[in-house]
Amino acid sequence: MTTVQLNPPQKNININEPMEDNKPISIWEDSWKRLLKNKFALVSLILVAVMLFFALLGPYLTPYDYLAQNVELRNAPPSAENWLGTDYLGRDVLSRVIFGARTATLVSLLVVSLSSAIGMLVGSISGYLGGKIDFFLMWFTDLVMAFPYLILGVVISVSLRPPLTYWMESRYLETLNPIFRQSSLIDVLIVVVVITSVSWPPYARLLRSQVMAIRNRNYVLAARALGLPSRQIVLKYIIPNAIGPVIVAMSAGMGSAMLTESAFSFLGIGIRPPVPSWGNMINDGLLVWRTSPHLLAAPAVVLGLMTIAFSFLGDGLNDALNPRQWKG
Repeated sequence: MTTVQLNPPQKNININEPMEDNKPISIWEDSWKRLLKNKFALVSLILVAVMLFFALLGPYLTPYDYLAQNVELRNAPPSAENWLGTDYLGRDVLSRVIFGARTATLVSLLVVSLSSAIGMLVGSISGYLGGKIDFFLMWFTDLVMAFPYLILGVVISVSLRPPLTYWMESRYLETLNPIFRQSSLIDVLIVVVVITSVSWPPYARLLRSQVMAIRNRNYVLAARALGLPSRQIVLKYIIPNAIGPVIVAMSAGMGSAMLTESAFSFLGIGIRPPVPSWGNMINDGLLVWRTSPHLLAAPAVVLGLMTIAFSFLGDGLNDALNPRQWKG
């Protein structure tokens, strides 16, 4: 006689162990997966990673010194020895473009970090407190946004460069430290100050709008009812929930900072030769673009690619971090 087992043996389940199919997924992990599904954002992320790699290690991987001159090969076209040709002093263009990535990355990182910090401070105070403080801060923000940034750059550059040069020279005479003889430090400082002074208002306005939308949420009202100080409420409950759009703006701001730095260097009020910058390389290439177009094309193409890459990366971050953009 065949015995039929109606109830198959069941595996003992420990109720204290979490189910494998119900593992919690953080919003950052979910946003990262959504970002990787965006092809344009993924390609842009790869380009940004490559630029950061060359900014960190590029000067040690370049085939030539970016300052090495060979007057016998002036304005030489691309060749096996010089992949992107040479400039009017016989310097290798590829080496200078790679070193220019370090200049662009350093300036853009400093500008985005400082301008976002200032903007978040002003925007959080303005949006949370409101009233006359909000009116005054936003009035000042609009005043800065309305001021032409090129004129402001010229004024700050002319005003800051002489005293900074005098101070560094006096420090060199006192310490004999050769670092105070590097004029490129003054150029970087002036460019960062100029671009930061005109780049923080959009961050302030963006965070203010986010804070005003969040400050009356139930968890914020509960924190107020518990008697928590305003500083703790803003830092712990409001800013973490309003930081998403700011991250998107910071990504797009990297490209804008690179473009602005190149514009200042192109006009001669930014990074000055012999330190390579994509802006001053474009300026040099314009003088001989008819006979040596590679001198203009190389830095212009790289600058354009990185600006577009940061723009697409910002759009991808917006789609990944904004729940309203999610389609499932």
